[in-house]
Amino acid sequence: MLKMALWTLAFTYLLAEYNPMVLQLTGVKTTHSYEDGSTKDVDIQRDIPKECLDVGIEATLLFSGNFASDTVPLSCTKRFVTTVGKAQPMLAAPGVRSVGEVEVLDFIKNKLGALPKEYILVDARTQEWFEQMSIPSSVNIPYTHMEYDEVMPEDFFRTMKLLSFEKKGNRYDFSHAKTALLFCNGPWCSQSRLGIQKLLKIGYPKEKLLWYRGGMQDWLIFGFTTVRHSH
Repeated sequence: MLKMALWTLAFTYLLAEYNPMVLQLTGVKTTHSYEDGSTKDVDIQRDIPKECLDVGIEATLLFSGNFASDTVPLSCTKRFVTTVGKAQPMLAAPGVRSVGEVEVLDFIKNKLGALPKEYILVDARTQEWFEQMSIPSSVNIPYTHMEYDEVMPEDFFRTMKLLSFEKKGNRYDFSHAKTALLFCNGPWCSQSRLGIQKLLKIGYPKEKLLWYRGGMQDWLIFGFTTVRHSH
């Protein structure tokens, strides 16, 4: 029995190498860095209470007024404001790939975890949103800091440093730029999309930009781990 259990575990992890869908079952370990330089090891998992495991996926259960019938335990539901923002398109810009939760998990584990100098997960929201809650291992680069501002040039200089590009003469050099995956509040939030468009405007390679359209709202809907920066 022990040998079979070990084989099953090994097979599950082997699958994760070839199928990132498995990551939502096995979890993803990462290290989150705070602004003060401290770090925290975080295990990103889907938090599904036991009483929620047998909830059927049926229209009468999921789409009844408050998107969950009275027969569904409260611990299996989440409440979201649905009257804010505007529905965003599926593409942030031509040539920029949109990704979902599975791809974000894969990015954190197999890209960011292995090559942190080449990849970066960017929370493109303004600072107050980031401090309230964010995805582990993300770095806050507000979309307003993705273009040069004569009043606050240091904000853009920080962006250049974090994304690893520089200015040479009158042009920007992106030869060492990181592949950046950007997100914001959800499919109703335009901050990350605007940030991507600002970066493209100054010449950032489109193949080095990814967009998690679902953002924080979809991340929370699936019950994935978050971190807080506010005290």
